[in-house]
Amino acid sequence: MAKNNERNLNVTIKNQDDKDEVIISVSSIMKQLKRFLALWLVIAIMAGIIAFVFSAIKTFSRKNPARALVSFSYSGIEKGLDPAGRKFDINSIKDPLVIERALTQLGIDLKYIENVRANISFDSKIPEDAYERLTTYKNIMENASSGNLAAAQAMLDVTYYPTQFAAYFDFGAAGFDRTEGVDILNTILKCYSDVFYEQYGYNEALGAAVKVQGYEDYDYAQQLDLFRTSLRTVRNYLSSLSNDDTTAFRSSITGYTFKDLSEYAKTVYSIDLDRISSYISVNNVTKDKDATIAYYDYRIENLNRDKDEYADRIVSINDSIALYKKDEITFFGENIDKQSTVHSDQYDALFKQKSTAEANLAQTKQDIKFFESRREALKNNKNSSKANIDKVEADIKRLNDKVSQIVDLTQKTADDYYENVQFAHAYNILVPASKSVAAGISEAIKDSVKLIIIIEALIFMIYIGIAFVSALTKDNKKRGKAAAASGNDDDDDDEELDLDEIADAVEEEAEKAEKSAQNSQKNVKKNRKK
Repeated sequence: MAKNNERNLNVTIKNQDDKDEVIISVSSIMKQLKRFLALWLVIAIMAGIIAFVFSAIKTFSRKNPARALVSFSYSGIEKGLDPAGRKFDINSIKDPLVIERALTQLGIDLKYIENVRANISFDSKIPEDAYERLTTYKNIMENASSGNLAAAQAMLDVTYYPTQFAAYFDFGAAGFDRTEGVDILNTILKCYSDVFYEQYGYNEALGAAVKVQGYEDYDYAQQLDLFRTSLRTVRNYLSSLSNDDTTAFRSSITGYTFKDLSEYAKTVYSIDLDRISSYISVNNVTKDKDATIAYYDYRIENLNRDKDEYADRIVSINDSIALYKKDEITFFGENIDKQSTVHSDQYDALFKQKSTAEANLAQTKQDIKFFESRREALKNNKNSSKANIDKVEADIKRLNDKVSQIVDLTQKTADDYYENVQFAHAYNILVPASKSVAAGISEAIKDSVKLIIIIEALIFMIYIGIAFVSALTKDNKKRGKAAAASGNDDDDDDEELDLDEIADAVEEEAEKAEKSAQNSQKNVKKNRKK
């Protein structure tokens, strides 16, 4: 008995008023826990399922906004600019033109355009590294104190512009169900991709500007002026693309580089165009001599005004540069007292304006000399023959074909470059909106986690409490019966018989006797075999 008592741990609850003691065996509590274990598991599992189903019904019944994630990656977006250098506005995604295209593709009535537009919103998050850049100045200040100008400039640059945006569409408020809402949002984002490349990459505006339409309506000299302007525009555009390209891009569609096309345009400009122009001047080919001379006079007069304007602009810019004073940073320290100017975009812009104005002035002066020479040649020559006119018309037709070909090749090459190099990752749909059941279940699981944890914790506490109360009740009943059977009063608690312990001891002795008998039988069998 004493040995058995050492194996058991009892919990004593003592009442201070009447000095009664209630002894609860931990083994009894464990037995009750095992007794109610299956019931607890069944109830816990059923409660978890019910909580999840409730959360799922709540999730699928409410109309949470459809959500997608988009990103922008091109030169300038880190400064909050669009590819054209203007201020970038994420709300351009919900432009009525974009929404109209999306609804048309889905076959939805265009009367919903404003409803859709009003219920699209955007959100952006600043990455952790951006927070650190905006709020941490220690290292920058240390470098600036040693005279590092770049560090000082970095200290001044604490502006952050997001490059990733979450797009939300409250389809319920717009009058659509979840399936329609997800389709609308995803289609809008795809249509914006087309509009983005049309606006910043593809060159519809270039084609409209440089293709010469209806040139036959003008006199021959004027026709050449149209083609000259077109070729000049194409060459400037190709020069700009060539300067921006750092990959030596060669189009897989046309097989040309920008430099190849620029040389092609230069050849047509300097050979074909000049050859036809000189032939017209030498042979005095014109539909109306007087009208053409008047046209030259008008062009020369306008160009002179442009020349004066460019000259005045250059003077004004030079004055601004001379008077401009850059911002200064003063560094103070124990061994340093230094001032230094910082980089200024406005100051650099003045030099760019000056360079552009000087180039325009030089070109204007050349055009004035050109038109003056043609005017004098036309005044001094007689009208040309029918054969000369036919030849000029045929040459101009071939020139038109070449210019059209150059424009088409330029457009295709530039489109290829923008789509596959410059803007290859300019706009991306990182995570499209989802309408799958799996996505809804995932959302329901997230929403139900807290509820399930609370319910399961409550059920577990009830399970522990029931086991404790049941063990307490059973132990008290057993002790009461044992006390009544032995005839002992409350003062003889130390000699009280524990029926459970007696039963355990008897059971233990019986198990030992059974094991001893089995061992004896095994020994007998072994001896017989020998």
